[in-house]
Amino acid sequence: MGSFLRTERVTAAVVLVTLDRPERRNALSIAVRDEISGELDRLAADDDLKVVVVTGAGPVFCSGFDLAEFDAAATDPALAERLWASSDRYHRTLATFPLITVAAVNGPAVAGGFDLAVLCDLRVASTTATFSHPEHAFGDVVYGPLRDLVGGAWARDLCLTGRSIDADEARAVGLVSAVAEPDAVVDAALAVAAQVAVGPRDVILRTKAKALAHSGLDPTRTTLAL
Repeated sequence: MGSFLRTERVTAAVVLVTLDRPERRNALSIAVRDEISGELDRLAADDDLKVVVVTGAGPVFCSGFDLAEFDAAATDPALAERLWASSDRYHRTLATFPLITVAAVNGPAVAGGFDLAVLCDLRVASTTATFSHPEHAFGDVVYGPLRDLVGGAWARDLCLTGRSIDADEARAVGLVSAVAEPDAVVDAALAVAAQVAVGPRDVILRTKAKALAHSGLDPTRTTLAL
């Protein structure tokens, strides 16, 4: 099985990580989640690194968890155990990553893909980006990280209705900080990363720790409790 991530060193302080499963709309299978978790653990130990930019290959940022695995896990207890252990590790690793993460949301961010963008510290969206939680129709929605960004009223709206918002509305509610054309969104996110990377690494680490401490999130919670 090949890698589902492409990692590119942009500068000494900035790395670009691309979800590279475009044929499945960058769906977060167990293998993809585990690879993301492992790569973030590796990058966290890099003493020169300050910022990780995350984007998706193709026209979709991320379509969320791979629902085919949920169907299979319904009749396979061992797979279900792996699925949820992988999910818990993935969310915990993203939530507690000590460096700064910037999402370059190059297209639709759906369900778990919406969560991936939300769990990054900063977000730049393409004009083609949309954000939605359609899984509200059949299962639990991750609520806490979104509430930390946009407040309870907007988080309830988006998590309870599952409606889709575009990049302009996402910017209006504070979900994203900037909107760029599709062919410029990664460069725009890298420009944000460069601004962040001006700061000393020890200060960045302390500021990120403060943000986590004041977020109200408990990263030890399981996926379904977030």
